[in-house]
Amino acid sequence: MAATLILEPAGRCCWDEPVRIAVRGLAPEQPVTLRASLRDEKGALFQAHARYRADTLGELDLERAPALGGSFAGLEPMGLLWALEPEKPLVRLVKRDVRTPLAVELEVLDGHDPDPGRLLCRVRHERYFLPPGVRREPVRAGRVRGTLFLPPEPGPFPGIVDMFGTGGGLLEYRASLLAGKGFAVMALAYYNYEDLPKTMETLHLEYFEEAVNYLLSHPEGITAAVVINGSVANVGGTLRYKGETLPPVGVNRNRIKVTKDGYADIVDVLNSPLEGPDQKSFIPVERAESTFLFLVGQDDHNWKSEFYANEACKRLQAHGRRKPQIICYPETGHYIEPPYFPLCRASLHALVGSPIIWGGEPRAHAMAQVDAWKQLQTFFHKHLGGHEGTIPSKV
Repeated sequence: MAATLILEPAGRCCWDEPVRIAVRGLAPEQPVTLRASLRDEKGALFQAHARYRADTLGELDLERAPALGGSFAGLEPMGLLWALEPEKPLVRLVKRDVRTPLAVELEVLDGHDPDPGRLLCRVRHERYFLPPGVRREPVRAGRVRGTLFLPPEPGPFPGIVDMFGTGGGLLEYRASLLAGKGFAVMALAYYNYEDLPKTMETLHLEYFEEAVNYLLSHPEGITAAVVINGSVANVGGTLRYKGETLPPVGVNRNRIKVTKDGYADIVDVLNSPLEGPDQKSFIPVERAESTFLFLVGQDDHNWKSEFYANEACKRLQAHGRRKPQIICYPETGHYIEPPYFPLCRASLHALVGSPIIWGGEPRAHAMAQVDAWKQLQTFFHKHLGGHEGTIPSKV
């Protein structure tokens, strides 16, 4: 009997959904190596592998069998995805066109390292970013540039404005995945995209206000809007809003440390927004009538996320505002992505101009992403209304 790789759901599924991986037709207690690989849209290769041993019936189920070593060890049913590492350093896995899937090649090889033997079986597993029925609408309204994703069912919907950080441009994959959970989500560009400003030297907050108002006036009936992203200290450029100016927090490049791999560690570079002239960079969160959720990576090496979240909490409560929810994740780095994105250990920082480390340990970071994704949806449904999406995981 030939070995066979079995996936549930078979063939393809949404990126943020787990897949069950099993192998049938092995010899009793046969040692095998499972290998996963994918290429991103630029052709960069990501790979992971793990050693396993079949049970006495010649079967292997990653939900029951622990990995014996490799890219990870222990009972990790999705380890072959979250443990993917780039073949070349400084490459972060990013999905730029959500209309196409990423294809994962899964292989089973006879034996263990250092030289696993012949290929026993392989399967191609597609993971898509545009859930079934989700509608994608480019937005070019006034100054606003972005993409709106709407759930398949009729509105009204709770609305979200989703922004990424200092990389600029337009990334849609988080927005498209969230739209599959019952939200209307606009992925919003705000610099270095089409006719928008090329840098974030000065950001006018009226632009973001215009984006929120676009959502609220949408004919589908979007009932509320919130914004994902940000720090409590203004970083990188000047913020302007109706005559008010918020300068960026100061930096001291002498506080940059260098790792043994030659990458910059910038966690101590920013000045404290609680001291001296840098107090002017503290975003006045107390003026917001919103409810806040802070998802904190406690090993974030881009900036001191836990410190900023706690200071925001203190300021909100000092002004009689509702205490925010803060969820801290140990050994978790800067980029808390949707589930199963692999940890990016280091890459080029657009503002620093050189490679920096982002922090995090692969397994802990992966577990944090799964939990944070659930916490985010629970928070939005609670405070924005709406209902959980009912899109099936199988297509």
